[in-house]
Parts: sequence; C-alpha cells; structure tokens
Amino acid sequence: MLQETDLKIEAKRHSFVEKIKQILIHHGELIAALIGGALTLLGYILGQATGFNFWLVYLFAYAIGGYYQIKAGIIDTIQNKQLNVELLMGFAAIGAASIDHWLEGAILIFIFALSGALEHYSMAKSSSAISSLMDLQPETARLVVNNQEQTISVHQLNPGDKIRIKPGERIPADGLITKGETTIDESSMTGESIPVLKRINDAVMAGTVNIDGNLLVSVTKRSEDSLFSKIVELVQTAQSEKAPSQLFIERFERTYVKVVVVITLFMMFLPHFIFGWSWSDTIYRAMVMLVVASPCALVASTMPAVLSAVANGARKGILIKGGVYLEQLAGVKALAFDKTGTLTKGMPEVTQMMNRSDLDDSVFMAAVAAIENNASHPLGRAIVTYAKKYGKSGIPEAEHVKVKPGFGVTGEVDGRSYIIGKAEMLDAATMQDFFKRNQSELPEDHTLVYVASEGRIIGAFALRDQIRESSVEAIKTLHHYGIQTIMLTGDNEKTAAEIQKETGVSAFIANCLPENKVNEIKKLSEKYGSVGMVGDGINDTPALAQASVGIAMGGGNDAALDTADIILMKNDLQRIADSVRLSKRMNRIVKINIAFALSMIGVLMCSNLLQLISMPIGVVGHEGSTILVILNGLRMLRG
Repeated sequence: MLQETDLKIEAKRHSFVEKIKQILIHHGELIAALIGGALTLLGYILGQATGFNFWLVYLFAYAIGGYYQIKAGIIDTIQNKQLNVELLMGFAAIGAASIDHWLEGAILIFIFALSGALEHYSMAKSSSAISSLMDLQPETARLVVNNQEQTISVHQLNPGDKIRIKPGERIPADGLITKGETTIDESSMTGESIPVLKRINDAVMAGTVNIDGNLLVSVTKRSEDSLFSKIVELVQTAQSEKAPSQLFIERFERTYVKVVVVITLFMMFLPHFIFGWSWSDTIYRAMVMLVVASPCALVASTMPAVLSAVANGARKGILIKGGVYLEQLAGVKALAFDKTGTLTKGMPEVTQMMNRSDLDDSVFMAAVAAIENNASHPLGRAIVTYAKKYGKSGIPEAEHVKVKPGFGVTGEVDGRSYIIGKAEMLDAATMQDFFKRNQSELPEDHTLVYVASEGRIIGAFALRDQIRESSVEAIKTLHHYGIQTIMLTGDNEKTAAEIQKETGVSAFIANCLPENKVNEIKKLSEKYGSVGMVGDGINDTPALAQASVGIAMGGGNDAALDTADIILMKNDLQRIADSVRLSKRMNRIVKINIAFALSMIGVLMCSNLLQLISMPIGVVGHEGSTILVILNGLRMLRG
C-alpha cells in the first residue's frame, strides 16, 4: 500500500514538473519580462522609501527581464554576423547603467522584453490559425475486410480499401461512398458552413466531418496524396515564404542598425563639444537615441499582418501558399479565366428538349436515357440526369446497346431501335430535312444531340456548359477593384461573345487552344504588366506557372493545384474577389504600419535632440509603437 502511495505521489510530481516545463516553454519569455518589471518596481519603491539606489535589484531586473531578448540577439549576431535590434537595446540599457540611470535602463529592458513577448504571442496566434488544420485528420481508420472491422493507421490505407465512418467522426481519407447517405461538414476544407448532402458514388474528403450517416467508403488516395495532406504541406510552405515588403525591410534593417550605431557613437561625443552638454547628458542622450532610433516597429510592421492574412484566407477556404503571392495579387491589373470548369461548371446540362415523335415526352426521355445510361460520355450523363429530374416514369432497360466513340450510341428500348448522337451518325438528307423544318427552334450556341428512330429524326437535346452562379457577381467585384477580366476559350467567336454577355467579362480570346494559353498570358503581361491566371485543368498548368499569380479551383486537377499560388477550396469565383479584397487590405495595413513606424522614429529622434523626452518616455513611445503595429497587423485575422 505504501509503495502504491509513493508511486501516485511520484506520478503527481512528474505531472506537475511537466506542466511547469510546458508553461516555461510557451510563456517563459512573458514570465521573465513580468518578473523583471516587478523587480524594477521593487527597486523604485525601495529607492523612494530610503533614498538609496538599489542597483543590485535593478541588476537582477536586467538579467531576468532581458534574458530571452539578449540571448536571442547574441545568437542571431553570431549566426548572421550582423548587429540586431536586441543588442542595440542591450547596449542602451548598459549605457544607462554606466551613468547611474539604473531605473531608466530597467524600464527599457522591461518594456522591450514585454513587447518581444507580445510579438511572439501574436506570431504564434496567427500561425496557429493556419496550422490548426493539421489537427483535423484522424490518426486511425476502421478498415473493413470480409465484413470485419479493424483499426489501423491512416498511413496504412491504400486505394481500394473499404473503411467505415460513423456519425460525428472525421473522414480519415479521400474516397467514394459505396454504401450509405449523409451530410458532410466541409467547412474545414472549403470554408462553406452549410453541410453538403452526399450519396453513393459521391466523393468525400479527408478532414471533413460525417454528421449523421453510417458510411462505407472506398479509399481513392493514399494518406500522403490526399487533398488534406497537400493542404498541410502547402501551409507549412506558406509559413516559411516571405513577402517582398518583408524581405525589403529585413535588408533595410541590417543597414539601418549599422547607421544607428554610427549615429549613437557620434552622439556620445559631438554634443559635448558643439552644444556644451555635460558628459552625463551627452551619454544619456546617446543611449536614448539608441533606443528611439531602433527599428523595432518597422521590423514588426509586416510579418503579423501577412501571417494573419494567410490564416484568414485559410479559414475562408482560400489557401494561399505564401505572403509573397498575396502581396502580388494586390498589384494584378488583369485576370485571365479559363472558361470550362472555371467560369462555367465544366459539366454540360440539357437546356432544351425537342420531341417530334409519337411518344409522350416522359416516355421519349426515358427511352433515350435508358440507352445513354449504358454509355459514359458527359453529354449522355447530362441527358440521363435531365430525364431523372423531369421525367415522370422511371428509366427502363435498354438492349443491344453499342457505343460509337466520338459519335454517339445505338440501342433498343421496348423493341424500338434508336440512334443517338452527332449529325454525322445520321443520313445527310434526313438531317437536312430536319434542319429545314426545325432550324428556328435549334439554338446555335449549344451542343446538339439528335435522336433518330425508324429512319427519321424524332427529336433533339440542346446542351450547354452552364455559367457558375458566382461568376457574374465575382466579375463585377473584380471590375470594381479596377481589374480587367479576360476569358480564354476554345469556342468560336459567336459562342464566346454570348458567354461574355452572360458573365460580364471585359474581353475574350476565342479559338484559344490549350497549348496557346501560355502565349496569350505573355501577351496580356506585355499589355497590362501584372496578370493573374485562373484555371482548373492540367492544360492550364503552364499558364498558371507563367502568370504573376496562378489561381486554381479546388475541384480541379492535382497538377493545377500543385502549380497554382492560390487555391480556392470551394469552386466559387467569389472567393477570387475575396482574395483580392484580402490582399489589398493587407497591403494597406502594411503601408500604414511602415509609415507610422518611420514617423514615430523621426518624431522621437527629433524630440531627443531637443532634449524634450527622457529615456522612459522614449522607451514607451518606441515600444508602444511596436505593439500598435503588431495589433494593427492582427486585425487581418478578422473579417
């Protein structure tokens, strides 16, 4: 019993130690800053009460409060062989102590350390908003073999494996539903809050939530090849990518720090001889200059805003591979759109049916759908979908079905033979006669599928790839931002003009073959400068790579997703307008931060030369401006 009690005590002690370690790891910098601040306050109170200078208390405040910042500064200087802001602050505090201004030096260390801790907290907050995606995929899956379930790691799943997913569980792998029906919460992937109804043969994505159905799913991709895994990989890349403005500021900082050191060295001597300041005042003002001229706020003006913007986009289903691409998007003057699958849904739909037979419309549609149900052509699938939606009778069985690739299909229903397909499948004279009698009712900008039986044409279906509901509104928004929109399509001039009229795009390039898209992007770049490309297919990948910013539809080909700089997880063009809005807002905040930081540095430096501020006021102004630009950047997490 005693041994068991000892084990429990040891377990509790170990747990307590681990908690302390975790607190120090995540909050050690903030705790050290607060302890340093408490010691500074203690030294000030003791000094006021006794009239003595408690420099030893201040020394501990220096050591504890400035530990993390000075350590980081020394390591960074050794690694990069460059002076940095942390060392400047350390030199300023030591300089203040050397002329017996221990209190001012301790206040400098406290506020600088507190500012650094808050900055790291802001970075962690904006980064965690993205990287939290990584926690969404389950570690295990229920593999079903011979009606028996066994739990295995998701990394052991292979295409073709059957897995069971119960209500309320996250889906562990990309796959197709083979049994069951449910609603899926896809908000983690697409940013769309409304659950989506899924039935047999519908695709499901790893990381999404099965709300209310018991599903059997056939795995289609290995864990590392799933869309979810690609997102995680891209998120990690996005966190390491740096925006041009950030890279510029980092280069500027290295030169600027050296300039500040040189100015400070001059300040330590020249005012004594030129203005007749005492050596104590001269050195004091030099230390204040070292503080107020340091570019802390300037350095912090970009990164929090960029990371927060990328995190904001991820929550909305806009996956941005790095701040550099978001910043470039703000400068895009024109956007080129692939038509099929981008401006349009990418799947033809029946818009008109013509029945010239002696059959009822529902019977006619059912007969055609019965034959097309045995083929796999997209036009045939569209006709079957239309028949199921509008037909009153079910789809009967078809016999003697034969597919003629590229032309159409033949078959029998209820003993009656049918030919369904292009005009080339039919007798020219019969085709001409049908046209003569029905030409006014046949839409020119549609694909036509003809139906013939017993030697004559008895009907036709007009099909067309439908415009996405979001296209028109997205195009309007882009025009509001001054961005020209150009549609790239393989259609002829007349069809392209009709789609332009429906969508509102600024211009179109018709008869554009896939291999010519790159050349068209080059021409547009010469005309507009910075050009973006929006596409979804493998034939769009060269153009996506050529454009200043490539944007891929999330439902597109894997090659397009890999090549693009920005991915719209939901096939909603309004997300492009949201991306542009996000990029312009981020650029605006970064510019405001930079202007504010430089203005504060200028004001504080001039005030110090005129001897209008003390070191504590300079520290508050300098570090306060740093905290303000960080908080301003974090506003990108909202909205």
